Amino acid sequence: MAKIIIVGGSLGGLFAANILLRQGHDVTLLEKATGSLDGRGAGIVTYDALADALRQAGVKVDDTLGVPVTQRVTLGADGQILGMMELPQILTSWSRLYHMLKECFPVERYVQGKVVKTVSQTVEAVQVSCADGSRYEAELLIASDGIRSAVRAQVAPEIQPEYAGYIAWRGVCDEACLSAYTLDTLFNRFGFCLPKGEQMLGYPVAGHGNDTRPGKRRYNFVWYRPASENEELVNLLTDDDGHYYPTGIPPLKVSWKHIAKMRQKAQEILAPQFAEILEKTAAPFLQPIYDVRSEEIVFGRIALMGDAAFVGRPHVGMGVTKAGDEAIVIAKYITQLGATPAALKAYRDERLKLGQQVVARAQYLGRYMQAQGSKGAPNSENLKRNADTVMAETAIDISDLLVLGKAVPESTH
Repeated sequence: MAKIIIVGGSLGGLFAANILLRQGHDVTLLEKATGSLDGRGAGIVTYDALADALRQAGVKVDDTLGVPVTQRVTLGADGQILGMMELPQILTSWSRLYHMLKECFPVERYVQGKVVKTVSQTVEAVQVSCADGSRYEAELLIASDGIRSAVRAQVAPEIQPEYAGYIAWRGVCDEACLSAYTLDTLFNRFGFCLPKGEQMLGYPVAGHGNDTRPGKRRYNFVWYRPASENEELVNLLTDDDGHYYPTGIPPLKVSWKHIAKMRQKAQEILAPQFAEILEKTAAPFLQPIYDVRSEEIVFGRIALMGDAAFVGRPHVGMGVTKAGDEAIVIAKYITQLGATPAALKAYRDERLKLGQQVVARAQYLGRYMQAQGSKGAPNSENLKRNADTVMAETAIDISDLLVLGKAVPESTH
């Protein structure tokens, strides 16, 4: 049995902590936040690999995991169908997965209010010092503390998030609020709308209390819109009192003026079904889109995983599945090689290039989105081709493509 510290109590950290604990290790998880983490109902696309990781973490996977859809649809600005394809998927939410994983992990091992200040290591151990003066020592440290990772800032300060040039408006709308028109033509499908150089997508997820009954669900949306880094983004990340949040604005601090302007733009350029959803979403929030691409993810007895290692733009829809896969691989090599640098190196050898490929595919999908329609006025044939491409390439299972090293179509290299 080895002593292992996990830094970061979100989904990736909980995957690693649960799997390693179930293998018999002495696991302590350090989370900087206090209270329950909140994913604002953000939607998650599930894949077979995600279900496998949940089972290995001790979660019972059944039909309460999420909401099934069988079709994808792309709507034009007039609300009419531009394209449709069959693709069965189960859609869940961040908070659903968080509560499932957290319930499997002993509460006394999930230590909150721990802001990591320094990490150091010797030949035999790794040490963590926190802002409150507490210190922890273990044989390995697994950092899953997100895009602004405090551990990564110490071991690889050169790896920084890079702004992609656009933001995502996000939120969830209660099914019960919506008109019969929107319910009939969009709600039960994974939907898209493709204004010039932008992309709206959405799908049904569980409602309040993880309720998946018809009438009680919500529709989760993500609307990608360009925003210049030095002016528009700064403005969007500034609240009504003039406070600027450079690393991301708290959801409830987003200016009502920006929300009103966003809803007005939705009326002008989105399908009316999506415009209605945005109008009736109580608290839309925004997320600047970044890339994080690591050249190294293992540093002696310290490993980076999840968003601390790689952040692919959400078009791929695989962030949580990737973190689950990484947790499984880390645990596999600790079983084979012990809680040693050699185990982490084996994890690096298996996962580094896969993580880089996920980022590359996400960048490809983002470039495609931004290029759609930048060449003059779109005609109906171009719109149909765009719709078919986006539906076929966004948030699909790319596991086989990753294994083959073909996450990005060869014509774009």
